[in-house]
Amino acid sequence: MSLDHANVQPTIRTERFDLRPLRPSDTGLIEYYAGDKRVADMTANVPHPLPPGATEAYVARAMSSERTMDVWAMDGTKADGPEVMGVISLERLDRKQSEVSYWVAPAFWNTGLASDAVRALVEANPLGSATMFASVFQENLASARVLTNCGFEYIGDAEAFSVARNAKVSTWTYLRKLR
Repeated sequence: MSLDHANVQPTIRTERFDLRPLRPSDTGLIEYYAGDKRVADMTANVPHPLPPGATEAYVARAMSSERTMDVWAMDGTKADGPEVMGVISLERLDRKQSEVSYWVAPAFWNTGLASDAVRALVEANPLGSATMFASVFQENLASARVLTNCGFEYIGDAEAFSVARNAKVSTWTYLRKLR
């Protein structure tokens, strides 16, 4: 299947939730969950506290036809869950590579949601990537397990700046070859 990746972002269906493109109505739940310090502290780019308008700008960027990253909501409505339980994204890199990022709302931690979302995204491979990368903060052992359970291999240590912490944080980097 050929997709114009600059404009078309598919919905990826799983048995218990869908990964679907963001929409303006997601702003409230994303702001609520991402505004939780526990979530922000495990991401590189989510500030804490969230400044006014930050979530609206994030959703607008995710919906833009000129985006460099596709962002999906983990939508649980098919199983009577909330419209947003977390988000997962793929950033376009060069040479048929992409980078996976995700966060899950604390109410859904330890439910297998992150593993199922990463697995679904890898299987769908909507950007046609040959290689996917991901990194996690070294203290986030649960996210490291998600990646290894989804076939990612550890390739090294690095550092990333955490906006919420206003500090550099040690990371583990992972790779998954798809072709």
